[in-house]
Amino acid sequence: MKDIITDDFELFTFFQVTPDLVCIVGKDGFLKKVNPSVIDKLEYTAQELYASPVFTFIHTEDIAITAKNREALLEGKALLNFVNRYITKSGNIVWLEWTSIYFADKEVVFAIAKDVTERKKIELVVEEEYKKIKSLAKHFKSNIEKERKYLAFELHEEMAQLVSTVKLDIDWIAHNVPSLPDITRARIEHALAVSGLLIKSIQRLSFSMSPKMLLDFGLTETLDWLCKEFTILNNIPCEFVSDYDEQLLTDEMKLDLFRICQEALTNIIEHANAHKVLVSIKTRQDSIELNITDDGNGFDIDQEKEKVGLIIMEERAVSINGRLFVKSKAGEGTTVSVVIENKNQLSFTA
Repeated sequence: MKDIITDDFELFTFFQVTPDLVCIVGKDGFLKKVNPSVIDKLEYTAQELYASPVFTFIHTEDIAITAKNREALLEGKALLNFVNRYITKSGNIVWLEWTSIYFADKEVVFAIAKDVTERKKIELVVEEEYKKIKSLAKHFKSNIEKERKYLAFELHEEMAQLVSTVKLDIDWIAHNVPSLPDITRARIEHALAVSGLLIKSIQRLSFSMSPKMLLDFGLTETLDWLCKEFTILNNIPCEFVSDYDEQLLTDEMKLDLFRICQEALTNIIEHANAHKVLVSIKTRQDSIELNITDDGNGFDIDQEKEKVGLIIMEERAVSINGRLFVKSKAGEGTTVSVVIENKNQLSFTA
């Protein structure tokens, strides 16, 4: 390789004047030849660069991943757009993006790199801002859930109990005052029926605001109950299918998946005019997927994508490192899907 560069005038000229960093590395891990850009960027002399293994100049946190990629390179896999950090002689950090090829017959690696330090600095700033925004959003979401939990408690423990007390008093009157006129007794029976319905309504509202069942029994049981309740209340068959490992999901993920399903079912009631609904949560080859499918009216996604309901579901999906997909067409029903890739496995168990 060295002879080719030296002998070929055009290649030699490119090697000398290109602003990209160009180098030849032996299979032993030592630099064999570098162009002036490498010397200028790393601030070492050619002799200093040739005297030590390449890993001497790599940032300590990037040595392991670089070694792993080098092994693949020596096995014949070209290295494309690989980014790692180098430490200059003056102690500065430089980010380089490499494209490398191994020539087995000469046992050398030919590598070209671009300095992407400024780009990486911007990316790191953006990433840090994103983390701050995500943390803030999580804080707001947590506060909202706390408020919902408090209101749910007040509804269930205070209002439901008060209504139950009224119901007991009315029931006592009905059983202990035999001389009541028929019209009065009819009104009492009506009041008993309405108070019973009111208690159930408060319980449903409390569950909707903060499903304690989710913490007690898990996402699978809660979604199953939600689908059965949907069927009873709306007279629309709602089937639930489950085939996944719930232990992979954090409590936050379970809550957000429940909220997304809840929002999707509310949209079906209000807009879809559906005759049947299928809710499924399954493990695919590389993801966990929640799907809510109906056979209703459908809609034009381009015209409805700014709707509040879709925005809420998308924000919740993003907050748990997932993606929201909506498939719909007028007259052909709708499928709302949340996909959490297995590459986010650490997020599941963190």
